[in-house]
Amino acid sequence: MSINSRRVRAIVRKELRDFRRNRNLTVGMAIVPVLFCVQPLVAVFTLDPAASTALRHEHVLLYMLGIPALVPSFVAAYSVVGERQQGTLEPVLTTPIRREELLLGKALAALLPSLLVAYLIYGLYLACVELFAAPAVASALIRPPDLLAQLVFTPLLAGWSIWVAILISTRSNDIRVAQQFAALASLPSIAVTTLVALNVIKVSLAAGLAAAIVLLLLNRIAWRLVSAMFDRERLIIGTKG
Repeated sequence: MSINSRRVRAIVRKELRDFRRNRNLTVGMAIVPVLFCVQPLVAVFTLDPAASTALRHEHVLLYMLGIPALVPSFVAAYSVVGERQQGTLEPVLTTPIRREELLLGKALAALLPSLLVAYLIYGLYLACVELFAAPAVASALIRPPDLLAQLVFTPLLAGWSIWVAILISTRSNDIRVAQQFAALASLPSIAVTTLVALNVIKVSLAAGLAAAIVLLLLNRIAWRLVSAMFDRERLIIGTKG
């Protein structure tokens, strides 16, 4: 299937402008990640250096993968139902743009700020650990495999969260309901990353590669599935929330 990149870029620019005008989305994307990492950060600061031995056998920093699993859902859940309530979706749907291009543009527009927030918060978290935690604790926490996992899985988890949220957004008539359901849909991903961080689920290089491939395929399949379920006629003539 041929995708018109010019149309996709136009949708991305439009969506990013809309996000900047929506203060609630901006505040939510800033506050939620901070609240998410405050308690773990405080716990790290109070750890005794003797705890570093146990920390070397865990992957505590992978807890931060909950941010890209959760934050994009708020933005993506707004993408369709928000425009529908504002009355700006119908003019877009009457243009020649294909539904695959429209949804890809909306997904990328939600992904870009989500990645920026996730990596920025992660970088600040690492800086705080390095500066304020006990040196032995900092060296036990900050390890190359965990850094690589964060780099690779952040866009994959964010992408999966976005496609689920967009699907919910296309079937909803209320922004808050869509965001609440999208947040609930993110809980399984958050639960898995938390269990990995707590060493309840054992991980290895092979398991990490397999998980990355599965998530990559799921993102590809989700794009096709959401596009197939995107009912342009229903969204144009259907009842608005």
